[in-house]
Amino acid sequence: MTATSVHSTAAIHPSAQLGDGVDIGPYAVIGEDVVLGPRVRVGPHAVVEYAEVGEGCQIHAGAFVGTAPQDLKYRGERTRLVLGPGCTVREAVTLNRGTAATGLTKIGARCLFMAYSHVAHDCIIGSEVIVANSVAIAGHCEIGDWVVLGGMVGLHQFIRVGKLAMIGAGAMVPLDIPPFAMAQGDRAVLHGLNLVGLRRRGFSSDDITAVKQAYRALFFTSGSTLIELAQRLASEAATAPVRDMARFILESSRGVCRPAARKAQAEDQGF
Repeated sequence: MTATSVHSTAAIHPSAQLGDGVDIGPYAVIGEDVVLGPRVRVGPHAVVEYAEVGEGCQIHAGAFVGTAPQDLKYRGERTRLVLGPGCTVREAVTLNRGTAATGLTKIGARCLFMAYSHVAHDCIIGSEVIVANSVAIAGHCEIGDWVVLGGMVGLHQFIRVGKLAMIGAGAMVPLDIPPFAMAQGDRAVLHGLNLVGLRRRGFSSDDITAVKQAYRALFFTSGSTLIELAQRLASEAATAPVRDMARFILESSRGVCRPAARKAQAEDQGF
């Protein structure tokens, strides 16, 4: 068992629960209804409230975790933020708790939130997500596992980003980004597939080939709507990644980002 360390200037609410080996720095505030798992570190001047923080999380100086949502409909309901184990929350990050709509903002394991990034209310974020500096994620967004959001990306509310997608720095995203895709620009458009990410995650050559063929079929086929093409893939696809792509498109309520220059992209990625 590792001793818990709390700086003498830190403020700890009586309801807070501190796990073994927790380290709380100078002038940090651990507010009401907080559970800090084992070996959580909270840096100087950070604020944590109405949150469950998983084992081994590192919350750096001046970060705000579980604070009230920036939503004019919020009326002080008792909602919550859950931060999975092994996450890193860098300086001045803001992670807001949920509203009455869902009651919860939920973040998976081993995510990295770089300085000044923001996650709004009622978001669901997967595991091993990288959120670069000054990214702004609006309310009710859903981010899949292994997603990378480049610096200063902005996501419109209710946006979904599929797993293993990558969004380039400065992109403004008004529509859903399919799994495995790369997107960039204002307004964001698709720029092929995250092939490096697929290989790094151990996808087989056959699966990668199938994903490439599915991307071509969805976005480079004329004569059918995207929904019709996705329905066809969902019923015919032999591999799970392709079925994931098709289901994601069929479940979209905002619409899906498309490629900008279809022919050029196809040639660039060897489609």
